[in-house]
Amino acid sequence: MDARPLLNIKSLKEQVYEYLREQMRSGDLKPGSVIDMEETSKKLGVSKTPLRDALLQLETEDFVTILPRRKVIVNVLTLQDIRNYYEIIGALESQALLSAFDHFHDSDIKFMERMNDGMKKAIDDGDFDLYYEKNLKYHETYLNLSGNASLTKIVNQMKKRLYDFPRKTGFVKEWEEASIGEHRQLTSLIRTKKRQEAVAYIRDIHWSFKVQEKYISKYYAEIS
Repeated sequence: MDARPLLNIKSLKEQVYEYLREQMRSGDLKPGSVIDMEETSKKLGVSKTPLRDALLQLETEDFVTILPRRKVIVNVLTLQDIRNYYEIIGALESQALLSAFDHFHDSDIKFMERMNDGMKKAIDDGDFDLYYEKNLKYHETYLNLSGNASLTKIVNQMKKRLYDFPRKTGFVKEWEEASIGEHRQLTSLIRTKKRQEAVAYIRDIHWSFKVQEKYISKYYAEIS
């Protein structure tokens, strides 16, 4: 019997975390399911310490709930969760954009335009993974320019919770097209140095649950 561990010895906690996140992203670990610590540690060929540490990180990111007697539940994403995340992300990204505004160079704006054009092509080609990747890079432009790494970390964790759990293979095309149009409008506001309008737009339009609800209800049709 081959007892070699499935993981490379690099940082066991990080390796276990990435393994569990991939299981969630792919849908192999479904919302509401139970993670058996004994079984998982044996499968990965690691002790319970790195597994427990990885689960603690996942709990702080709201992916799991650790209960007594070593029981771990994969959290279900609810409509109220989505509403809360949108409100928080909107507030944080608007602050990031405000902090970044005086640091934009023409090259940054052109990069955002290229990412948005890439999103359009990805949707036309039916490639949601590429669309998602370029969407993240578009937003990361001003998140990184804000200089606030803690804010960026929180935003990125919440986006993973929204879209990577599990990652859907399809998409709501009219939502993605509307988002591309919103990016185009936001980029125009940045280019013309309309600071307050841009900050309000990212908060009150792009990350407004009320504005986006008609699309959210289609994308997350299976939750309530």
